[in-house]
Formats: sequence, C-alpha cells, structure tokens
Amino acid sequence: MSENFDVEMRLDVKVPMRDGVELSADIYLPKSDGPFPVVLIRTPYSNNVDPVIDKARKLANRGYVCMVQDVRGRFDSEGEYYAFHQEIDDGFDTQEWTGQQDWCDGNIGMAGSSYGGCVQWLSAPLQNKYLKAMVPRVMCTDYYQGLMHPGGAFQLNVMMTWGMRTNGRTGQSIDYHNWTEAFRSLPLTDLAGNAGREMKFWQDWLAHPNDDEYWDEVNTDRRFNEIEVPSLIMGGWYDLYATDAFDNFTGLKERGGSELARGSKLIVGPWPHALSTSTKTGDIDFGAESMLDLDSIERDWFDIWLKGDKSDKEEAPLRLFVMGINQWRDEQEWPLARTDWQSWNLRSDGSANNSTGDGKLSLEPAGDESADRFTYDPEMPVQTLGGNNCCSPEIVPWGPYDQRPAEARNDVLCYTTDVLAEDLEITGPIRLKLFAATDGLDTDWTAMLVDVSPTGYAKNLCDGIIRGRYREGFKRPKLLKSGNVYEYEIKVGVTSNVFKKGHRLRLEVSSSNFPRFDRNLNTGGDLYNSTDIRVAQQTVHHSLEYPSQLILPVIHE
Repeated sequence: MSENFDVEMRLDVKVPMRDGVELSADIYLPKSDGPFPVVLIRTPYSNNVDPVIDKARKLANRGYVCMVQDVRGRFDSEGEYYAFHQEIDDGFDTQEWTGQQDWCDGNIGMAGSSYGGCVQWLSAPLQNKYLKAMVPRVMCTDYYQGLMHPGGAFQLNVMMTWGMRTNGRTGQSIDYHNWTEAFRSLPLTDLAGNAGREMKFWQDWLAHPNDDEYWDEVNTDRRFNEIEVPSLIMGGWYDLYATDAFDNFTGLKERGGSELARGSKLIVGPWPHALSTSTKTGDIDFGAESMLDLDSIERDWFDIWLKGDKSDKEEAPLRLFVMGINQWRDEQEWPLARTDWQSWNLRSDGSANNSTGDGKLSLEPAGDESADRFTYDPEMPVQTLGGNNCCSPEIVPWGPYDQRPAEARNDVLCYTTDVLAEDLEITGPIRLKLFAATDGLDTDWTAMLVDVSPTGYAKNLCDGIIRGRYREGFKRPKLLKSGNVYEYEIKVGVTSNVFKKGHRLRLEVSSSNFPRFDRNLNTGGDLYNSTDIRVAQQTVHHSLEYPSQLILPVIHE
C-alpha cells in the first residue's frame, strides 16, 4: 500500500458501556478526510506504552484508525477489573460505539495477543455488525483446559505470576517474591498468606476445579458456530497455547458460522508466548529464517478484509515451522491428511527409571514384561525445565532446555528409541495411552516428548498431564481405587520436528512438572484448601494386557 498519512492523536476518549461505566481509549487517526477502517486493540496492560503507541501510529500511517482501549478496571478505564468474564459485553459495546463514529467507515478489525486475543474471541460470538476480521495471537478459547486446568491440573506458575501482575488498576511488580517458597506454599487458596496478595478471581478459579458453568460462560470453543468473521491465528510451538492455536483453527474451519470464518488461517513458529521477537528460544537458535514480521502480515490481512484488497494470491491456510530442519512449510489442514499414525510401545524389563535405565520405545508390541515403579513425593517434585510456559521466563523459563537433570531422577521413567537410521518427522498432536496404577485415591501422570542428540542433549518438544480423578472427563471427578490399573489418555501437546539421523526419540513419564502445574497431594481430598500430603507408589504397565503406547503423527516425504 502506498499511503503514508500523518497522525492525529485523541487521548483518553471515554467510551460508555451498557452499565454506564466509561472505558478509556487512545485513538490514532490518519490526518486526511475519512472515514477509515478501524483496528481495535483492547488491553489490560496499558494503552500508553511505547510498543503499543508505535504499532498504533504505524497503522494510522497506513490509513487505519487505531483505537487502543484499557479494559474495565485497568489504568485509565473506570469500573472493577475481573479477568475474562467482563470482556464479552464490553467488547461488543466498544465495537458498537466505534462503528458509529464519523471517522469509522463501518469496518472494524481486532488485533492483540494473549489477553488482547481473549477479548477478540470472547466478543466475536455476539456478531457485532461492524466487526469484519480478527488477528488473535497466542490465546485459548477453552479457559478450563487451555489455561487454568490443563488435564485437570492447575497451571500454577502462569496463574500465580500473571494473576499477581494484573491484580490491581496498574501493573504490579512481582520481582521481590521468593518464588521457590511461594509456589510451594499450601493451601493454594491462601494466596494472601503465601504471597501477600488477595485476588478475587484466584479464589474463583480454585473454587471451580471442575469444568462447570463458571467456565462455560467464557469458553468460546463451544461457540465457534456463532463466529462469522475470518481470523488470522498466530501461535508458537513453545507457547502455553500451542495446542489451543490448532484447536481454534480447526474449530473455525469445521464449525465456523460463515464461509469466511471457515477460511481462517494459522501461523505457528518455533516461538514462546512472545512469538517472533528473537531467533533464539530457550537454548536453541532456530536461525534467521525463523523470524517473521508478524505486524506486516497482520496489516496485509486487514488490507484484505477491511479495505477489500484482493490482489494477494491465495495462500495456504496453515504455515508451520518444522524444527530440526528449521524450514517453513505450507499445509492445508490439521492434523495433516498424509499423517501415518504410528503406535510406539513402551517397553522395559522393569527398570526404566532415569535415562540410564532399560526403557525402550519400539514398534514391536510389549510382551510379558515387568512393570516400572517409582515413588512420587510431592515434597520433592520434578522441576519444570522450560517448555510451554508463560509469562515470566526469568521466574520459570520457557522453550527448549536440556532435560538431563530431570532424566537423572529415579521418579522419571525414560523410554527411548534406538538410534535413528534415517530422519523421522513428527508433525501433529501427540497422545500417550498409559496404563498405570497408584496406591492412593488420586495422583497425576505427566508425559514429555524429547529429541535426544548424539551428544546426549535432551531437547523438550511438548508435554502434558492428566489428573487421575479427571480420567473420565472434567465435569465430574471420580476418585481412583488403590492398586487398580486404569487407562489414561494424556494429550502430550503438538509439535513439528524432524528427529535427525543419529538422534533418538524419548518419552518421559512421571507424576509432577512443578511449578508449571500444581502438585497432586495424593490424598484424594480437596487439593486447594488442604495442607495434607502423602507419598504415592506409582506403577506403569506395558504388556499384552496393558499396552501403553505413544501415538505419533509420522510424516513421510
């Protein structure tokens, strides 16, 4: 586009909501005769910070009005802040007011990442007539499984650090807490006693450990059929919402409320929650090609849907970065239609404990084999070493890191393939079918997929968890019977990685990944109001009767 407009600023413009509360917006307009299409950004992180101002001015330079609004109860906006639930009506009301302004041509697109993505998803099903396109980055639409309680466990690190940063009208410092102590403190409901801070929504999150009506109010994944606008979704393999990015894409593709919505697109790179800000994530430098100018791609999307610029050629709906070979690739669907679903069997002679044990991953079925056993002590949980974390990497790192410290523990079972004779591509969702038993009424099972190089470096790719009481669903917990063998399905996550010739593929199985997830206290009781802890004796079975298997999406070229 050739426009390069000067910019007019209108700051602290009051936008009325249906209940009379006024929200503050800074508006950046092209200095020219309007009206113009509008890019709306709604944020709890202040609209008066340099990166936001810079983005807004660039959009105005290009012929868009950019309106950046503080959400209710944050910074210059009135009202009381309550995470997520308030954004449904407030988003619609803001769109309605914006569409009626003389500088708006009736076309609104929404942009923003993380919470700035949630405000898009939450308001979209209300079908405001002015909303024409969205670019939601790094956000789930299922707040129960995608954010608060993945696999039924509480996502402790994210909810405590992010919640405490946002618990107030302005940004809150969390730099001086002893996080080692804060994460370990019990009961979890006593956040004020544990970390000196009251959070109303924290109490509500823990008061709803099951997938009930509290979550249904905000779970947009159940309302994809009510979303009618096209979305350009952006995610990262090491973002905490990696799986959700694909769930949102396939949800719109299969159930979107219009042909336009079903034509939504997705970009996923080798990035953490911050997306394309560095070639390096964790320990790994993915190279210059891994970086994309996402703001430019976003503006092109708005040119199409807000300005009617159809000059660009038709692009594939999926753009994925394949790690291991560090290449971008266009795809048509998810999972890929050409996927060869392979069941890799967990094998051992009963001593898979740590990476020096006899655990194997094999296409050959397990026979009459001894089960693997370990002790899970919540006082000594397996420490989180990178992975799909957010949002304070200085507290809990994100991305790929060497997993050998965890794999040296006897409570981490390691199942490893033989050295690969040729490259092996795994692209898609990873599932673990696990047959296991514990000597108590409840416990957790964790799984992690790892790429082991010839040097021994063990690079984590994705991981997941299942809380025993939620093995049959998340609406009604069902406690275990001591010693009984149950079949668990663990969603290990999503990835695209070529395991190079000479590498090995490894599966780690344990019962904790802390502080990414809270510790199961193994009592079968209330996990959030209790300080009682018991040690659990864990058994993982792999045999003809109990064929524990890792389901891998293998891609052949």
